[in-house]
Amino acid sequence: MGRLAGKRALVVGAAGRGNMGQAIARRFAAEGARVAVAGRHRDVLEELAAGIGGVAVDCDFADGVSIGAMVGAAAAGLGGIDIAVNATGWGLLRPFLETSAEELDRMYALQLRGPFQFFQALIPLMTGRGGSIIQISSATATILFHDHDAYMATKAGTDHLVRSVANQFGERGIRVNSISPGVTETPMTAGAQAVPGLMDAFLESYPLGRYGTPEDIASGCVWLASDECFMTGQNLQVNGGLTLRGNPSAADIAASVAAAAG
Repeated sequence: MGRLAGKRALVVGAAGRGNMGQAIARRFAAEGARVAVAGRHRDVLEELAAGIGGVAVDCDFADGVSIGAMVGAAAAGLGGIDIAVNATGWGLLRPFLETSAEELDRMYALQLRGPFQFFQALIPLMTGRGGSIIQISSATATILFHDHDAYMATKAGTDHLVRSVANQFGERGIRVNSISPGVTETPMTAGAQAVPGLMDAFLESYPLGRYGTPEDIASGCVWLASDECFMTGQNLQVNGGLTLRGNPSAADIAASVAAAAG
């Protein structure tokens, strides 16, 4: 432990109990960082912050003004920011032809414009000291999954944004990378986990033989955040080898669910 001793970290998307953001915040604190946690649910954030000796900050990540205010408040509460993680996301599953303009606008605001404005707010604070920015992406930015088009497109766009920002600001000592989970046991996948046979359809796609956990992602974040990491502009595939094989097809999932139903 202690790999992040003396660091000041901001984790956005930590307002859902048991989600990736919370796991990352707890692991950062265990590694010696002082952590600010941000999101939309103040009561959950304060509970988490109290447990790790951190700071809670409100934020609507689909609103640029809120993002700027959140970064400023976190920097004031911590005395600066050395590490920043964006773990927000919206797991919309909608057929391509049925995806509405309103859903597209919301997805764009949260998963492309939001990260863009988050990076804009962070870069000036990190200039002169350097730092690490980590974006949680998705394996589906690389491999396809049915009825997930808006989500996949914005995640892929943000991965390219990561490369662009890393290229421009590496000379200031700022590293920018992303992590791509696959199916992970979080509140976002709770509905899928409750359907008999559905999660079983994915197991053959994982060479390491299991789904990911929030703790797997947190471990990847610790390395990217630490001074040991000599990497920028890259996407780390923390998904048990899923991208070697690909997600199951809609037909495979339907067959697995039908078999479980007997």
